[in-house]
Amino acid sequence: MPAVTVDNPLILPRVATPDPAATGARPVLTVVTAPEGFEGEGFPVRRAFAKINTKYLDPFIMMDQMGEVDYAAGEPKGTPWHPHRGFETVTYIIDGTFIHQDSHGGGGTITDGDTQWMTAGSGLLHIESPPESLVMSGGLFHGLQLWVNLPAADKMIAPKYQDIRGGSVKLLSTEDGGALLRVIAGEIDGHQGPGATHTPITMIHASINPGAQITLPWRSDFNALAYGLAGTGSAGTERRPFRMGQSVVFGEGDSLTIRADEAQDSRSANFEVVLLGGRPIREPVAHYGPFVMNSHRELQQAMEDFQAGRLGTIPADGH
Repeated sequence: MPAVTVDNPLILPRVATPDPAATGARPVLTVVTAPEGFEGEGFPVRRAFAKINTKYLDPFIMMDQMGEVDYAAGEPKGTPWHPHRGFETVTYIIDGTFIHQDSHGGGGTITDGDTQWMTAGSGLLHIESPPESLVMSGGLFHGLQLWVNLPAADKMIAPKYQDIRGGSVKLLSTEDGGALLRVIAGEIDGHQGPGATHTPITMIHASINPGAQITLPWRSDFNALAYGLAGTGSAGTERRPFRMGQSVVFGEGDSLTIRADEAQDSRSANFEVVLLGGRPIREPVAHYGPFVMNSHRELQQAMEDFQAGRLGTIPADGH
């Protein structure tokens, strides 16, 4: 884990380390453990935000850690065709391969380090599945899917699809080379990631060496969340412990700190963490299944449109 990396992070542009005392370090408000379950046709997920008060999540709706699972031959699973309206899905594949297809003509194959960014907007149908070769052979699968809300003014925009190759992700290092930062979307210390979103957010995958600490500048008008993908460490200047499968909610401030434990488990050499922040939309949220709207009436309309076939039809070559 993962494919997009470098042997020597010190060759990369470096993010300046702010002084937490001067900038206002974000305190840790809570650490929660993600419940485990199954999605789609039966692949295992951890519901990263299930135990977090929604007031701390805005503009994010949910995030699933898919796997990590080492499938035997014939075991890999995906999702059947299903609708979405009113938000964006961000699918980041760390290990393995996933195929996306939607009724608006978007789609493709993503693998180690790639991201698919789908703006559902006014609505579409889509499917995500492993390729036949992976089903036949089995193998390692690990990824994330994040749901980003759209403001009311953008709920019904035309669907859009972004194919973000791993090679286009902005790679950065901390000043001492103790961490590799992959900026998928948003900006950190003047460095911009490739993902474009209607709702301003930052999404970073950090690999932190054992014993290393990162302190990053963080926009004061954004919220701040961290999720452990692998390994163990701590959050905040108070060093609140967290590990794989746990989410951290930070309070207000201009910087955030993550530290990796000196000893990591045998499955990962580093502490792997996803950092998320976004500008809160502060609008009513009505969420039911695959639809995220502003009112129950809009949810009802989305369901009626789906049942009437107005969100698109499965392409002739769909499977």
